[in-house]
Amino acid sequence: MGNYVITIARGFGSGGKQIGLTLSKELGIPCYESQILAMASDYSGISKNNFAQVDEKLRAGGFLQRLKAAPSTDDVVAPSDKKFVSDDNLFAIQSRLIKELAKTESCIIIGKCANYILRGEPNVVSVYIEAPRAYCLKSVTEKLGVDEQEAHNLIAKTDKYRADYFHHYTGGRVWTDPVLYDMTLNSERIGRDKCVELIKDYVRIKGF
Repeated sequence: MGNYVITIARGFGSGGKQIGLTLSKELGIPCYESQILAMASDYSGISKNNFAQVDEKLRAGGFLQRLKAAPSTDDVVAPSDKKFVSDDNLFAIQSRLIKELAKTESCIIIGKCANYILRGEPNVVSVYIEAPRAYCLKSVTEKLGVDEQEAHNLIAKTDKYRADYFHHYTGGRVWTDPVLYDMTLNSERIGRDKCVELIKDYVRIKGF
């Protein structure tokens, strides 16, 4: 059995991160989300704060960025280049790390356009987790201790950040498009534990 990667895209409040962490524990493989930022910082020497500022979102000027053609995810520029700390180069650095992880170890990667970066790779299972707004509101209010209006604002803002980021770095694709994933799961309808079991079953079916 070779190494494999499970990528998880998720709506805010749907429980996608928790599903990934549970999968990590049950499958005995690492789960990467914010860790990608620290790894990219260590690799490039660029401050982690720079990567945090573009963590699945475009910085100021994002509207103009959305009008541009999709940048290359393969070309990392040299430290001497004025674009070394640009949004596009930070994305390229993360992409290089994600591709290297896919070659060297079994793991779970949450967000980061990983399903697109690893598209076409035979050892990848791509999953999208979503849930109705009422379920996400309840999840966010309980987890973060905010009221319903603040939870609604957080969900709307975060999902828009992720949508714009995905659109920009995938040549205009829509992150919720089910054809971009092997599995699209409603975490309210079937429950988070069942999501974990279904993903594990699919991994077994694929023979990884």
